[in-house]
Amino acid sequence: MAQLEAASAGFETENPPGDLAIWFFIFAELLVFGVFFIAYAVARRHDVALFDHSQLSLSRVAGGANTAVLITSSYFVVRAVAAIRRGDARRCSGWLLGAISLGAVFVVIKLTEFHAKFAAGVTLSTNTFFMFYLSLTFFHFMHVIMGMVILAAVALKARRGGYSAEDYTGVETGASYWHMVDLVWIILFPLVYVVH
Repeated sequence: MAQLEAASAGFETENPPGDLAIWFFIFAELLVFGVFFIAYAVARRHDVALFDHSQLSLSRVAGGANTAVLITSSYFVVRAVAAIRRGDARRCSGWLLGAISLGAVFVVIKLTEFHAKFAAGVTLSTNTFFMFYLSLTFFHFMHVIMGMVILAAVALKARRGGYSAEDYTGVETGASYWHMVDLVWIILFPLVYVVH
């Protein structure tokens, strides 16, 4: 049904979108994050009081803002893919630059959080919760940086006419990676910042 609707809109769909190699990479990354999440849940179960108490020092406002930022950036990436499917490389590039800008907002908020924790003397060895918090969020942070680099390369190529309505696999590949980064944060935020 979804393919029929896409075809009627003038777009051919691929399953999965983008280059197949990125999907092997995405599945490997999701596996690593999944192991991290399971280890976090197991460790939390052994010391709920410590995790709950330490979690109170996190800024849910900052975490919530970063959630809104990444979800909005993913919407921008969806708009970029739609634009290039119509052959509008300029708008594609513009939407990607918007997503990159929101990625930069995420980075600034996260760096502010890291600075506050380090200034308060929090390190990986402070306790088990902070070991997981710093490891998980920094690992994700590095994926955001990598995603921004990928989107910048795609935006530059789009601006130079490297993609068209007939050839946009690279845009979908970059978009798929960015959506993975967003998905991981959507799981990480409630797990680390909210769930008691």
